[in-house]
Amino acid sequence: MSAPPTVLTVAGSDSGGGAGIQADLKTMLALGVHGMSVITAVTAQNSLGVQGAWELPVDAVRAQYRSVVDDIGVQAVKTGMLASAELVEAVADLIGGTDAPAVVDPVGISKHGDALLAASALDSVRTKLLPVATVATPNLDEVAQLTGVRVDSEDDFGRAAAAVLSYGPKWVLIKGGHLPGDAVDLLTDGSEEHWLQAPRHDNRHTHGTGCTLASAIASGLAKGQSVPEAVAAAKEYVTGAIAAGFALGGGIGPVDHGWRFRAGA
Repeated sequence: MSAPPTVLTVAGSDSGGGAGIQADLKTMLALGVHGMSVITAVTAQNSLGVQGAWELPVDAVRAQYRSVVDDIGVQAVKTGMLASAELVEAVADLIGGTDAPAVVDPVGISKHGDALLAASALDSVRTKLLPVATVATPNLDEVAQLTGVRVDSEDDFGRAAAAVLSYGPKWVLIKGGHLPGDAVDLLTDGSEEHWLQAPRHDNRHTHGTGCTLASAIASGLAKGQSVPEAVAAAKEYVTGAIAAGFALGGGIGPVDHGWRFRAGA
């Protein structure tokens, strides 16, 4: 049997299983690709928040990456929590030398408001990581953190996208999920625009949405889809996962990465 397309996630571990490496690998399995991982940090995390985080040494991250890419190869790479400027720069250098599309989720703050990226690393994200991204997927808080542009309505999306694109990614997906009303996103490369809209589900259990969306986009790219095709398919997948999100622990539960399996059961 031939192997499925391969996708590599470079991100932090979420011990609660709702976000991070765990969410990425679940998403990749659900979408028919082989997920592989480079762990950048270990978190003590549950439905209530992040109780602790420990980044791995740069040498350990680099060794994991080279081990996978040099032997198995990758059809797409996805980044999540990178924690420090040193890790951001090392990962950007690795991705820049890899012939595969890269989806950069510029994770700065967790669902619960916990910082997952040192303030000193923001400039490295802007100048090193975003320039090697095929698609960058910031939410509105991350747009403000990276560019200073505050998005209060859909009228601000174009300005926000231009600000992110100025740092060099080929495409940017401005995620509008934090605004009221339907969940509206803007995908653009600066010349063409794709607006994506989905109904907002009345479900507070949305832990892992950003990780899941970025991993779903990378999975589509690995399967040969264009960026607009991959983003549209990922939006559909994550909308279903949010609708099926379930309570776990005493706080915010995860989206359901296996919602399609259960829907067909």
